[in-house]
Amino acid sequence: MLTNLSIRNVVLIEKLDIDFTKGLTVMTGETGAGKSILLDSVGLALGARGESSLIRKNCNKLSVTATFNLSSTNPVFYILDEYEIECENKGEITIRRIIDINGKNKLFINDQTTTVKLLKEISKYLVEIHGQFDTHGLLNQANHITTLDSYANCKKELDACSDKFNLLKIASKKRKDEQQKIEKAKQEEDYLRFCIDELKKINPIEDEEEELNKDRKVLMNAEKIIENLTKAHSSINIENNIRTALASLDAVNNLTDGKYNDIIESLDRALIEIQDSSNEIENLANNTEYNTNRLEEIEQRLFSLKNIARKHQCEINDLPNKLQDFQDRLSSIEQGDEYLIELAKKEEQAKLDYIKSAKTLSDKRIVSAKKLDENVIKELPPLKLEKAKFLTQIEKLEENEWSETGFDKISFMIKTNPDSPFGPIGKIASGGELARFMLALKVNLANTSSVPTLIFDELDTGVGGATATAVGIRLKQLAQNLQVLVVTHSPQVASNGDNHMRVEKNTNNDNITTTTLTKLSNNDIKEEIARMLAGETITDEARAAANVLLNKSA
Repeated sequence: MLTNLSIRNVVLIEKLDIDFTKGLTVMTGETGAGKSILLDSVGLALGARGESSLIRKNCNKLSVTATFNLSSTNPVFYILDEYEIECENKGEITIRRIIDINGKNKLFINDQTTTVKLLKEISKYLVEIHGQFDTHGLLNQANHITTLDSYANCKKELDACSDKFNLLKIASKKRKDEQQKIEKAKQEEDYLRFCIDELKKINPIEDEEEELNKDRKVLMNAEKIIENLTKAHSSINIENNIRTALASLDAVNNLTDGKYNDIIESLDRALIEIQDSSNEIENLANNTEYNTNRLEEIEQRLFSLKNIARKHQCEINDLPNKLQDFQDRLSSIEQGDEYLIELAKKEEQAKLDYIKSAKTLSDKRIVSAKKLDENVIKELPPLKLEKAKFLTQIEKLEENEWSETGFDKISFMIKTNPDSPFGPIGKIASGGELARFMLALKVNLANTSSVPTLIFDELDTGVGGATATAVGIRLKQLAQNLQVLVVTHSPQVASNGDNHMRVEKNTNNDNITTTTLTKLSNNDIKEEIARMLAGETITDEARAAANVLLNKSA
């Protein structure tokens, strides 16, 4: 609820600090005393348009500070958390707005800089102002569905509907994405087939480039290789010399009882290895050929591979994988229609599940709407709206407008005369009539309201007597569950207040006019209500009548 309002230099208000409590607070005063300035100040704190023309004469700036004490479950705290605005005092937020003479705005939430956009976003969870200054709340058709769902206690059905809608969105997106993928693939199907045929013809082999480069290097140096191999073969031909050495060593060895066995064995091994190496060199020389045709083939093969790799923007070694990729994409096209049919079936089932869930929600809304209509209509005659009717209109949205909250469009409609058509509540009623409609609604919605503070501005306009008494009773009833502030000229309404504040306009000797607000004691309340009954001159009869009103309201 609103716990404190601090106003500086707003029109006729120089300095005003107001503490608010629970229950019904009434604000009274003569016409022109400045009650509307108080509502303007609250509006500034809630993000209403602010102009330098509101600054008190001879001042450079104005400021309004509003402090709220809220339930920890109020959505305001979730919003502030998203904007990384800290709340040191749990359950409490302070909004401060400053406007200077140049029209520049400074806005703060808990002393942290903020924006008008954020103020407007959280204001709908803080205060609703009903009457000629009403700019949001139940006059906004977008809020009607939330209001009805709260009244109908539809959380379970809403959660189920939201889950089914999200599943439908996922299924729909998956089907659409796959359809786009297949359509795109079909557009390039001829290109894919061409690329596959082209790559199959060239038949790229894994690591082929490395092998081709090796062969190319050999062929390019074939003459030098053969020449050097032949020279090596000629130079290594020392077999006869080794055999001669072995024969001599054998003769010596026989004369020395095998003294030279180790040397002979070494030479035998060397002879064998030299013979093997000689034969291998000879074979290499014979098998190395200077084949210009083969070199040309390799050159052409490498050129073709590089050319097609460049075309597909990859390396030669990646060509086998590229071929496989093209074949997979073509396969997906050929099998895609079947998969798309499967996804469409899943989407259709998700849609049927959503429709079933949304219908369950809609059915509960229809039952609750009828109950709400009956209860609101019962409240209208005592509020001097006996010819008026209230209707909660439920229309089915087009499929492209379905959402997590179902397929219903909820609108609160009224008509003020039997022969008039129903129309939106914000366009048909006006002034005090509108405020009384809101009162009738709020009496029925009090237990489900997410807004802790309601302000009614002169909802008693054009009514008196029993009707004004009925208004006061309902305001008091409403204030049992919510904080209610009401600006009133009706003594019947004022007598129901738990707290009473008088707004006055005073002019000092320097001809400076200032609006003040005074919280009244019990005796002062009786005197103020007597003034409201009698006018300028308060009589004993008026005081007696005021006493009767206060006793009835007690």
